[in-house]
Amino acid sequence: MLNKAIILLVAAVFAAPVLANDFSNLPAKKQTQFGLYFTAKQAHDYINSNTDKSLFVDVRTRAEVNFLGTPSNIDANIPYMELNEWWAWNEKRKTFKMEVNSNFADDIAARLAAKGLGKDDTIVLMCRSGSRSAKAADLLKTLGYTKVYSIVDGYEGDTSKTASTKGQRIVNGWKNSQLPWSYKLDKEKMYNVGG
Repeated sequence: MLNKAIILLVAAVFAAPVLANDFSNLPAKKQTQFGLYFTAKQAHDYINSNTDKSLFVDVRTRAEVNFLGTPSNIDANIPYMELNEWWAWNEKRKTFKMEVNSNFADDIAARLAAKGLGKDDTIVLMCRSGSRSAKAADLLKTLGYTKVYSIVDGYEGDTSKTASTKGQRIVNGWKNSQLPWSYKLDKEKMYNVGG
């Protein structure tokens, strides 16, 4: 009986990183229909232990990846949204207008197939701060995928509420967690690179 208790305790300790955060109070824009979430640190640990059994996708735009870098261990950059017309303006958001990438689902399927994976395997999505990855996860759910995780703090993290740093993305996220990333991009992993 004692051995069984020890085994259960050890199993709980190893499961703790995935269960450590309470994701019940996520802002609506970061919630997914799956309800499957990782912090950047949890995603890093999971992906390193499950490289051959999962697909890790950076869903940020090519410009974001180009100028801000990307995690060293992504399988692919497949933008969920794109700046299709660079001059188009979104007055409500006070930024350039982005639209859903019409090839997103096909590109996810192709990257999965290249790894010998399918719709029932784990996909981990990361954007800047957890909102676009949540939307991308919901799209994949409607297409029959069954295990899609969204990284809730994304690559750059959430914005600071402290007066002196208000609005700066210094709270959490991949880069702020000191996880491996680089400005040097792997052409084979980048989105829609010709030739």
